[in-house]
Amino acid sequence: MASTAKTPITVCEVGPRDGFQMEDRFIPTDRKVEIVNGLLAAGLRRIQVTSFVSPRAVPQLADADAVMAAIDRPEGAVFSALVPNARGAERAAAASVHAMNVFCSASETHNRKNVNKPIGDTLEGFRDVAAIAQDAGIALTGGIATAFGCPFEGDVPVEQLVTMARFYRDELEIGHIGLGDTTGMATPKTVRAALGALREVVPDMHIGLHFHNTRGVGLANVMVGLEEGITYYDASIGGLGGCPFAAGATGNICTEDLVYLLEESGYETGVDLDALIAVSKKTEAVIGRNLPGQVMKAGPRLRLHPVDAVRTAAG
Repeated sequence: MASTAKTPITVCEVGPRDGFQMEDRFIPTDRKVEIVNGLLAAGLRRIQVTSFVSPRAVPQLADADAVMAAIDRPEGAVFSALVPNARGAERAAAASVHAMNVFCSASETHNRKNVNKPIGDTLEGFRDVAAIAQDAGIALTGGIATAFGCPFEGDVPVEQLVTMARFYRDELEIGHIGLGDTTGMATPKTVRAALGALREVVPDMHIGLHFHNTRGVGLANVMVGLEEGITYYDASIGGLGGCPFAAGATGNICTEDLVYLLEESGYETGVDLDALIAVSKKTEAVIGRNLPGQVMKAGPRLRLHPVDAVRTAAG
């Protein structure tokens, strides 16, 4: 008898970091905690909670320590945080994160605009972060931003991704890398090319995908990732997010839209979609404007229209 088990997919929620950091109006700490706890209650078990950057650089995340101290910690939850330097790594370790994430742009121009350093200096600076993470027994993951294209330089050669992945693996002993579509330039063709190049050279590395929906093909790229065997995807509640250094770059793919797609396609996420939609609506109320998520507005396909309305339309 054929197995009916569904392939499990890991959905990593990045809205509390990647999404919130784009908001000008400060979100109260207790609201951030409520949203993270709501995501946990909906079944999400991997959340990028915050970033331990300088409060001057990202005032929205100045309460990183307080948020980490207040959120629930259910069994199996894995909390990560973006860590740009040794000082941030020390704070992250003190806050008991489960994973530190370092990232560098594949584009020289974007990296200089983002962190005011060339790529080489950025990568070398991660050695201190890696040492702190190792001493604290905390996992370290690596991100490659603008992996599928740069708004300033155009296409990014796959050879650059390979070079950076090798550095992460060989110099920092990182086993998981995330490919970031920072400004929504990825297409099915570029996704396949990047994955193919990396698998040929660093087949032992676990790859995650981080898509934005700037040009409306974020979920199409997810389908390509699934076909290529990728089982780890970042997403942001309500579709929050963007890039502060690229005008017009909209948010990440929406978490509830992604979960709906995966569940309807026969994959297992462990997420309660109705509970997730409720968190998305709460997040929208906290942010104070309409968010781009679609499933939040339409509902799952079998509940697109109220039953009474359908009966009335049918006569």
